[in-house]
Amino acid sequence: MESIAQRLMRSRVLPEIYERLWRPALIGLAKGPLGPTTAQEMALLRSMLAAGPGMRILDVACGPGNTTRALASGVRPGGLVVGLDASPTMLARAARDTPPGDRVAFVLADVLDLPFPPRTFDAVSCFAALYLFDRPFDALDAMALALKPGGRLAVLTTRRVPGLGRLNDVFGALGGIRMFGDREVTEALAKRGFTGIRQRRTSLMQFVSAVR
Repeated sequence: MESIAQRLMRSRVLPEIYERLWRPALIGLAKGPLGPTTAQEMALLRSMLAAGPGMRILDVACGPGNTTRALASGVRPGGLVVGLDASPTMLARAARDTPPGDRVAFVLADVLDLPFPPRTFDAVSCFAALYLFDRPFDALDAMALALKPGGRLAVLTTRRVPGLGRLNDVFGALGGIRMFGDREVTEALAKRGFTGIRQRRTSLMQFVSAVR
């Protein structure tokens, strides 16, 4: 059964307010007052992926495409960023807001059923979405399979706050999201053969990068 958050992502209303109101309010609050701004977050993402000219990048759960377009600015000339999402309404907004010739393509698909051959991409991002997946670790398996050897993965997801105990689960249940422990994502990546794992924690969120 879909959570409230998952249903909202497929609605017609949320794509219209996601980047202007929803994301700044919720993700901004979760990052805390010392967390990066949206512009700093996008610069951090490009750095985590070592985005450069000619690269092929997959942006998983791209929503209305803002992260996808931010990545595209780092792969010119010759590169391509593919934004993937399971929500038709989100992708419709993404396509509408993306200028022609922006080195971006959008694909309607589920991360657990990627329509690409293995080892297609130089990098994969999944920002502000892993906590919405019913099977987040299966999603990490799919992302790993999509990466070329030496490819980079970048994830922005939730984190459990030490000392809050079960209140973390209450917070997650109210929001229809999963709260990840500080070592849960990094250890999952290590078990999948990733190296160079780095983590930055800020309030209720964590940035994690790794090399395949």
